[in-house]
Amino acid sequence: VGKRKAQIAAITQSSGDLILNVDSDTTIAPDVVSKLAHKMRDPAVGAAMGQMKASNQADTWLTRLIDMEYWLACNEERAAQARFGAVMCCCGPCAMYRRSAMLSLLDQYETQLYRGKPSDFGEDRHLTILMLSAGFRTEYVPSAIAATVVPDTMGVYLRQQLRWARSTFRDTLLALPVLPGLDRYLTLDAIGQNVGLLLLALSVLTGIGQFALTATLPWWTILVIGSMTLVRCSV
Repeated sequence: VGKRKAQIAAITQSSGDLILNVDSDTTIAPDVVSKLAHKMRDPAVGAAMGQMKASNQADTWLTRLIDMEYWLACNEERAAQARFGAVMCCCGPCAMYRRSAMLSLLDQYETQLYRGKPSDFGEDRHLTILMLSAGFRTEYVPSAIAATVVPDTMGVYLRQQLRWARSTFRDTLLALPVLPGLDRYLTLDAIGQNVGLLLLALSVLTGIGQFALTATLPWWTILVIGSMTLVRCSV
């Protein structure tokens, strides 16, 4: 019946104060539970995630790049968000949640729709946004290491990225009412993650169109893409 239904079944049958979600292809370090639980001692924290690494990092050039991408996503993006009290997505492979908070959110979590049908992707981001909507903080613990299997072929990688992109755009809309109550940096971050990608796609298509129609290099488009890259890296 899918990951979301399985999670809900486990949560409703559990009895502990804290719930750890670990994906089936993920291996956690021996001290992950204690480190995440230590962060959760603060009752204002509803969820905490560890640092993601690629367990198959050495397999191909793609897995090495993905491992680098995970490091940037965790130790720049998530770390910056945590500095302001709201990690916007506690990654599914390794995240700890406060059970009492989850129980109050299960109905919303279970009934989320995508294009009129029950959603079967983006569970981690949706659950994180629900936690923030309920008034809890979400945190990142860089010393809690979890190694997960990452795609080793471009086809699998692109399908994964498409799922994640749909989740990012959809759940950012869900997060819009929450953003005014959070630090202004998080609004800037949300704009950068969503509007920036759309502008980048528009710039690339415009450049390809100009090259196809005029056989000239689209210098302005290249400049825009370069400038956006510098702005994103600076943020």
